[in-house]
Amino acid sequence: MHVESPIPVRAEQIVRLAQLSIVSEREGDLHVLGLTGEIDLANAGDVEAELRRIEATDVEVILVDLSGVSFIDSTGLKVLIGAAARARDTGRLLLERPSAAVLRLLQIAGVADLLPLAA
Repeated sequence: MHVESPIPVRAEQIVRLAQLSIVSEREGDLHVLGLTGEIDLANAGDVEAELRRIEATDVEVILVDLSGVSFIDSTGLKVLIGAAARARDTGRLLLERPSAAVLRLLQIAGVADLLPLAA
C-alpha cells in the first residue's frame, strides 16, 4: 500500500523556494516590471527575456521593482548589470526599492554604484 507523505520531498521544497513571480505592466510611457521571490539560475533567463522584450518597445522608462526580491544570485546580477549596460545611453532603466538583503548583496559584489538605483 502506498501512502503519500503530507510533507513534500526536499526537491519539491527547493523548487517552491526558488520560485519567482514576474508582473509586467505598461502604463503610458512607463513600464513596471515587478519581481517577487528569488532570482537565480533557474529563472534569470525569464527575467532577461522580459527585460529585452520591454527594451524593444518605445517605452520611455523601465522601472524594475525589486522590493519583493528576497535573494539574487550571480546569474541574476548578470541580468541586471547587462540591462543597465544596454540602457546606459538612454538612461531609461531604473531599479527601484531593492530589499535590504538584495541591496547588501549589490554592495558586497561592488556593483551597487554601477546600477541605476532609484533614490
